[in-house]
Amino acid sequence: MDLLALHIESLIFATEQPVTLKEIRSCLDACLDSKVKKEDLLEAIEKIKTKYQSDQFAFELSEINHGYVFLTKGAHHHIVGEYLRQHTRKMLSKAALETLAIIAYKQPVTKIEVESIRGVNCDYTIQKLLDKELIAIKGRSDGPGRPLIYETSERFMDHFGLKTLDDLPKLKDFKQPDSEIGNANSIVEEAIRTSNQN
Repeated sequence: MDLLALHIESLIFATEQPVTLKEIRSCLDACLDSKVKKEDLLEAIEKIKTKYQSDQFAFELSEINHGYVFLTKGAHHHIVGEYLRQHTRKMLSKAALETLAIIAYKQPVTKIEVESIRGVNCDYTIQKLLDKELIAIKGRSDGPGRPLIYETSERFMDHFGLKTLDDLPKLKDFKQPDSEIGNANSIVEEAIRTSNQN
């Protein structure tokens, strides 16, 4: 593999978030003191993709959220999915997961709209999601009081491995919750399970 591909590979490996083509090119131009052609850049990225298609590697180079990142291959999603389920449960309460799912599927959305769906006050939960940078404030509504409008963030896309919001599981794909009292499956938990399996 040539030096350009190795530079790109090391850059993508070292970053926590997907690296865009523009960011890669900017770093290479500064590091190599010369302008890298876009064609050469894309060719090097294809070499990296080809290299990691081998069964010797449990991960591959993927493009998500308009950037490049190393991700686990589908054959190993079960172990990563289990870890993410355990980690997400620790990170977010059930109320936070429900609120996050509503914002993800209804965005852009106001707190009043979220509360009308959940049926409870969401001040604390929305603040927690903002603190964890899973949602962001998009602006203000033109409605009475000009309430804030919320949407999912770049970190949300990265956390759930989504290239675009179209990759969210479709509501029709969720299993119907059990009708027995006390055993109803959470739609949010099902959404996370489905997301981690894709």
